[in-house]
Amino acid sequence: MIQDPTPDHLLAQLRLERNGVPIYVQLRDQILTAVRSGAIEPGERLPTMRQVAVALKVDLNTVRHAYDELERLGALTLERGRGSFVSDVSPAQARDIALGQTAEVLAAGVLARAREAGVAPAALATALARLIEKETP
Repeated sequence: MIQDPTPDHLLAQLRLERNGVPIYVQLRDQILTAVRSGAIEPGERLPTMRQVAVALKVDLNTVRHAYDELERLGALTLERGRGSFVSDVSPAQARDIALGQTAEVLAAGVLARAREAGVAPAALATALARLIEKETP
């Protein structure tokens, strides 16, 4: 049985950190970065979800969550029985995707650090709201 080639270079680049950011978010953002940088090109087939899960030693559902998010954002096209392929994303779409993800990643990181410091999420939200009020003219 011959398998389609997959971008092994993407698998080699994926790294997970213990920084409080959910694994699926880390995967999603690293794949988005690879798409934006041209490391993987429109139409290119991604590694299967199972290949990513095995390579990174994570649950298959975690990888599925990342791929589903990428499809929702328009960065991937999932074709049943064929695989996952990079969508043809315009530079404007890539920028919009990146801006939205940056805020989420920052928020997840701040929340994780707050939890590590023993700060309740509600207290963090209150502190952020106060800071925003001070900066809003």
